[in-house]
Amino acid sequence: MIKANNPKIKSWLEIPADSDFSIQNIPFGVFKYKNNAPKVCTRIGDLIIDLAKANDLGYFADLRIPKSVFRNTYLNDFMALGKKTTRAVRDRISDLFNKRVKKWNSRDLIADFSYPAEQVSMLLPVKVGDYTDFYSSIEHATNLGKLFRDPKNALLPNWRHLPVGYHGRASSIIVSGTPIRRPKGQQMPAGAKKPVYGPCRLLDFELEMAFVIGKSSELGHPVTTNQAEDYIFGLTLFNDWSARDIQKWEYVPLGPFLGKNFASHISPWIITLDALEPFRVKGPNQRPKVLPYLEYEGERNYDVQLEVQIQPEGSEAKRVSLSNFKYMYWNMCQQLAHHTVNGCNVNVGDMMASGTISGKNKNSYGSMLEISMGGKHSIKMPDGSERKFILDGDTVIMKGWCEKDGVRVGFGEASGKVLPAIP
Repeated sequence: MIKANNPKIKSWLEIPADSDFSIQNIPFGVFKYKNNAPKVCTRIGDLIIDLAKANDLGYFADLRIPKSVFRNTYLNDFMALGKKTTRAVRDRISDLFNKRVKKWNSRDLIADFSYPAEQVSMLLPVKVGDYTDFYSSIEHATNLGKLFRDPKNALLPNWRHLPVGYHGRASSIIVSGTPIRRPKGQQMPAGAKKPVYGPCRLLDFELEMAFVIGKSSELGHPVTTNQAEDYIFGLTLFNDWSARDIQKWEYVPLGPFLGKNFASHISPWIITLDALEPFRVKGPNQRPKVLPYLEYEGERNYDVQLEVQIQPEGSEAKRVSLSNFKYMYWNMCQQLAHHTVNGCNVNVGDMMASGTISGKNKNSYGSMLEISMGGKHSIKMPDGSERKFILDGDTVIMKGWCEKDGVRVGFGEASGKVLPAIP
């Protein structure tokens, strides 16, 4: 067992029972307090823990972490220290707030290196070098295949043989709370003879999770499924916004472009793979048998409950999806192995998203395209309005959490409000 994961550990801090940020979580992010420079932090309960100040006070002295690592705008340098060190930092933080560990004076000095969560601004946690989006939920791929192709042959011939993916746009990955503008582009309306240009009319969310690379690989050297977890630092919530009408017109023959690259929201916290260790589960049976380089051992899926809400402007939110990361047909280790099997190298900070996560019933679908069956059905909102896709003024809120043995490890939320297109 990883030391910090022990479900018996209790903190001397007051932590709400439903908090995503139990002492067994210890996520990592980057915060800004007033006009001070950004710094690396963690969160326990409702407190943001300033790791730069904790390092100054000597709590990590024996780990010999350069001050610049925690006085940083991004987590990249911290992740690059390697799992032996980052795991030791997480274990030390656990000790600092463990009610049974008496050797530290963190109780006396907590005010010197913590802030109430509502008083800080959370920033984009990772400087994303490259971003890849996969298409790895068999339920989602089947649903879309039935909508747009032959329902009897919903999956393309390659789908069960490899994790389908495409290279996305890293520059437009933004942190939760950042509003986005409705994108504009070309569309081919039903019955039209030529394309039109204007604001997207079929704006959609895609419920996803993304993993972050914490260790670089060498060009020409594939990462195997058995090695993959050494390279994955942690996960974050991911909303891969999609302009369905723009995408439909442009995606043949080379795939998504303007319909996908205008914005993707992530949560401000990276939850370590270490923290998710207790929540491993078996993945779906893969048939036909995969090629040897995609074979793996052990449990490589994770039981992460996922929720999507839509909040119309001036109204309360409505839950429109309750799904789970465990449904993924292709797991992260297979995705990374496939991504690098041709010798492609990965770098610290690279991000790879799962693709839309859908379950087996309508309540667990991960996009409005599926929920509305391509716009045939609508969902009624608390204010009486209806939704087939996302309207201006709507805020889409994604949440994720794991629970087991009385321990909750959550991801916070990835949310973003849609503003009208720029005239």
